[in-house]
Amino acid sequence: MIRLLDKQSDRVLGEISEGELVFLIDQLEEEGMHDRDYYIDTATMDFLARQGASTNLLALLRRGLGASDGIDIRWDSTDMDSPDVDSI
Repeated sequence: MIRLLDKQSDRVLGEISEGELVFLIDQLEEEGMHDRDYYIDTATMDFLARQGASTNLLALLRRGLGASDGIDIRWDSTDMDSPDVDSI
């Protein structure tokens, strides 16, 4: 299981598939090899939508963003079979 969380509060935004995680990793910039967090704002949401993000992923990110200008999110793999950042 791969969860998206609000990095500041650890509030779970929801679950995403391995494919959705790969999409995020491919589309967004990491600061290092083991980076598991991203800054999401309206411009990022628009970019992800144009790139073909799934309805589920966009809904989770919109819910997390809410009325704020931006949010730091992170992903967490709690299942032993879920991808490790090094293997993607």
